[in-house]
Amino acid sequence: MGAVGLLYVGAVLFLNGMMLMGFVDPRSVIPLNIFVGLLQVVTPTFLIFTAAGDESIILNASGLYLFGFTYLYVAFNQWMGLDGTGLGYFSLFVAICALVYSFVNFVQLGDPAFGVIWLHWALLWALFFLLLGRGREDLGRFTGAVAATQGWITGAIPAFLLLTGRWDDVNTVMAVLLVAIGVVGFGLLYPRMTRSARGEVVVAV
Repeated sequence: MGAVGLLYVGAVLFLNGMMLMGFVDPRSVIPLNIFVGLLQVVTPTFLIFTAAGDESIILNASGLYLFGFTYLYVAFNQWMGLDGTGLGYFSLFVAICALVYSFVNFVQLGDPAFGVIWLHWALLWALFFLLLGRGREDLGRFTGAVAATQGWITGAIPAFLLLTGRWDDVNTVMAVLLVAIGVVGFGLLYPRMTRSARGEVVVAV
């Protein structure tokens, strides 16, 4: 994923997370989801059409659509007041795809940090599936906390490291830190964030 696009993925994850935790009005997230969603559809389309058959470029570009379609789906959910089940089951599909992209980064691209980042995203989309597709409303605030945190640790921070040419220098350290945050940090956060009042109806991520 391009560093500039990754930066704005971080922004929209953070904003959507704040919305799920109740700090941001749901309709106010629509514009950014549309802006970033369109960015993550137009960019890979351009890259694929100009790739001249380069399979590595096409592979890297293909994953961007998962983000673009998710954010546009979120925007339509909020705009039209949809119940969220369609987005929930789409998120299950995306979560499975994210596992494949993680494997590719570990094995084919030799980028363990992005391998772990894709695992983080797989977790987040799986939470969206449970929250929206399966009606696990008790996971709303926890999912929001994970999304907001990932906005920084899988979006903004890696983007700035890539933009400043430091990514390769800290790749292994980032991979270890991301594993620790995912296992320990989110593990400790889960019981605290799921003690909140249950029964809220959540229609979008």
